[in-house]
Formats: sequence, C-alpha cells, structure tokens
Amino acid sequence: MLIKNEERHHAGSFYVEEDGKRVAEMRYLIRDGIMNIYHTEVKPDLGGHKIGFQLVETGVKFARENNLQILPTCSFARSVFDRTPEFADVRVQEEEE
Repeated sequence: MLIKNEERHHAGSFYVEEDGKRVAEMRYLIRDGIMNIYHTEVKPDLGGHKIGFQLVETGVKFARENNLQILPTCSFARSVFDRTPEFADVRVQEEEE
C-alpha cells in the first residue's frame, strides 16, 4: 500500500488511492510549527487493515522529519495518539483546564 502526500500552502493530506480514487485520507493544517490532524477517513470496506493507523503513523514520521508538533483534533487520530505512547514526542501537550 502506497501512502501519498499532497501539500498546498499550509494544508495537506496523506492518502491512499485505488483505481485513481482516494479510498483513505488524513487531512492536516500546519501553522506555527503545529500540524493539526483534523480529519481521517477510510472507506468502510477497507476496515480492519489498519490503514487509518498507518496514515497517522505516516503523519508522525512527517512531523519528526520537519520538526513539527501534532495536535490531533480528529477523534480517530486522537484515539491513535492515546493508544500509542511512542507518538508522545510529537504530540502537543494540551493544558488541563
């Protein structure tokens, strides 16, 4: 499975295509050194293959290579970060209220 990256200005997405159509995508915005992962979607028939996790993992690698911190506002991405302590080094530490 090939995960591609498309960037325009401060927005981008990591995605997977099948037959020229996107079947999985994770969208993000970058501002002031913070990569906000705000949407992740995988076609239902691809469930169980950990494609969503792989998209988030690819985002983490991208953040490390580009000295970015990640703010996972997407509920799926946030759950991946909550379950994956190895990603803590790039996660924005949110202040508790």
